[in-house]
Amino acid sequence: MSSFATHTVQNQVPPLEDYSLYDTDPALGEAVRREGAENWAGDLSAHGAWLGRAQTLAAGAEANRCPPRLLAYDRGGHRIDHVEFHPAWNLLMSGILARGLHSRAWAQPVPGAQVSRAAAYLMQGQVEAGTLCPTTMTFAAVPLLQREPSGAIDFAGQWLPALYSREFDGGDAPLSAKRSALIGMGLTEKQGGSDLRAVSTRAVPLGTPGRGNAYELVGHKWFFSVPQADAHLVLAQTDDGLSCFFVPRWIPDGPRNAIRVRRLKDKLGNRSNASAEVEFEGAWGVMVGEPGRGLAVLLEMAATTRLDCVLGSAALLRQALVQSLHHAGHRSAFGRPLIEQALMRNVLADLALESEAAMALALRLARAVDARADASSRALVRVGTPAAKLWICKRAVHAVAECMEVWGGNGYVEEGPMPRIYRETPVNSIWEGSGNVMALDVLRALQREPEALPALEQEFAHAAGRHRAFDEAVARWRSLLADGGQAEFHARRIAAGLARLWQAALLIQHAPEPVAQAFVASRLQADGGIFGELAAGADTRAILSRAWPAAAC
Repeated sequence: MSSFATHTVQNQVPPLEDYSLYDTDPALGEAVRREGAENWAGDLSAHGAWLGRAQTLAAGAEANRCPPRLLAYDRGGHRIDHVEFHPAWNLLMSGILARGLHSRAWAQPVPGAQVSRAAAYLMQGQVEAGTLCPTTMTFAAVPLLQREPSGAIDFAGQWLPALYSREFDGGDAPLSAKRSALIGMGLTEKQGGSDLRAVSTRAVPLGTPGRGNAYELVGHKWFFSVPQADAHLVLAQTDDGLSCFFVPRWIPDGPRNAIRVRRLKDKLGNRSNASAEVEFEGAWGVMVGEPGRGLAVLLEMAATTRLDCVLGSAALLRQALVQSLHHAGHRSAFGRPLIEQALMRNVLADLALESEAAMALALRLARAVDARADASSRALVRVGTPAAKLWICKRAVHAVAECMEVWGGNGYVEEGPMPRIYRETPVNSIWEGSGNVMALDVLRALQREPEALPALEQEFAHAAGRHRAFDEAVARWRSLLADGGQAEFHARRIAAGLARLWQAALLIQHAPEPVAQAFVASRLQADGGIFGELAAGADTRAILSRAWPAAAC
């Protein structure tokens, strides 16, 4: 009798699931302790285990397969502008709020809170990136609202307690009927983009003008982040110039606000998260901050979200690396596991260096946020955040593509994790200021913040004298900076060089010598164009076993 069993499945890689994202990342654990968040190690381990569960990972994939949809009207014809999400989104958001990633570091500002939150955010971003958008917007809004006096809006009595809540409530209802709240942001318009001074939305006072008072807004926003949020911080023109407004979804003790969602953006990635185009048809809002100072207020908010962009890219890079290491450990070619083949080890080790360096700089910046009462720390955040966003967010795009290539054809198939990770990666380089905006911001910080350069020099000094290539690279960077006439032309080189030097300084001080040596040689000494060009002396076995303990063999 004939058999129709034509083949036996073999040499296919099992899914990576039911593992702890924290316990399998020794470098992250070291950075958490080093940067002052050791007391949160237990919480982070539990969070990493929850994220690595098969059910949580499946929710991340499902939330992207079933993106949000706009319901402009209810069945009775009433305008509701409601954004509907899949239950998988709600599960992930519940986990985020339960762990306080949206506000706890501001509500309970104890030493190490920012570093702990950064580590947790980095792990969360490995599982699902779209949910990070409402998280970072809310997180960036909280310190602004903490400073606001009560006026037409009771921030201290009503909104801040809702923002501090650890229970997710995705309902579309007035604040009084909700268990928690989230904040979005509305800055860019179709005619301006990054040129926020071109904003045309107009705000007119409904009575006495000024901070804390009510206005009516008319205009549009080309990118309205988190349209389902309970309120947005919005930039609009007044007689005093650009000002910031708190625009709730529901008017206090009144009807739904006149914010019309025209459509949801059909994005390359970030599919689980809603981004919208909206029009304000006489929307009700309250001025936040001083009149005419709206751009400064919202740029402060953007500075916080930019660090989260760095963390988000480090997260995607780490997950892509882990997936490629897992794949290479289980997949064989030409009679040997991929991970045992010399050239593949070169590529994977090079990617591991990139991942650890990104994480180390991101958590160092988080510690500077923790220490923001100190002028030097504030200066490091001011100059280091745009430099890190420029470099890490751009490098992640290339690194994730290389990780996908490790999978071969299987990496290009939607059933696996790599296409979604790849599509998510470019957005962190674009949102909250693209590459040129970041490079010019680094220049402004170096020119306007007197503490910035001395603080950076101190960071570099900790690693001086241990690697000749590092010392020479620092000298080249100083000479480039000294050429003031060409500073704008070389702004990307200055900003990217700053980020690489700081990464190298951190690894020289804190990473095992094989990691530090290989990073310095490949990033500061050699002119490598693609991943996988490490020098022959690189200890790839030590680098890989640190990046993924399962790779030790």
